[in-house]
Amino acid sequence: QVQLVESGGGLVQAGDSLRLSCAASGRTFSNYLIGWFRQAPGKEREFVAAISWSGGTTFYRDSVKGRFTISRDNAVNTVYLQMNSLGPEDTAVYYCAASLKPYYYSTYVTDFGFWGQGTQVTVSS
Repeated sequence: QVQLVESGGGLVQAGDSLRLSCAASGRTFSNYLIGWFRQAPGKEREFVAAISWSGGTTFYRDSVKGRFTISRDNAVNTVYLQMNSLGPEDTAVYYCAASLKPYYYSTYVTDFGFWGQGTQVTVSS
């Protein structure tokens, strides 16, 4: 079992940066793929980025490649999402999630079974 709590969201202007944090509790955090997802009003939840248990493999949706960076520090059970060059299209509630199974790669919402409560990111133009 993994419990997740996001933080770091806020209201910024286009072109600004934010760093989201996802603090985890649970003894086996380091065995799980951790992903960031987002959901804008009226839209489905979508994959943003994911990082493998060791941090050695990362995945990004095309629209954030080169702008967002996911990283993790297993020593403090935390995953980060550094977001640069933010635009209004990045406005959403951002969620972190852990995969249902350890040592498992996926970018599908349904393969993640442990979710945080979300943090709002609003980017004004």
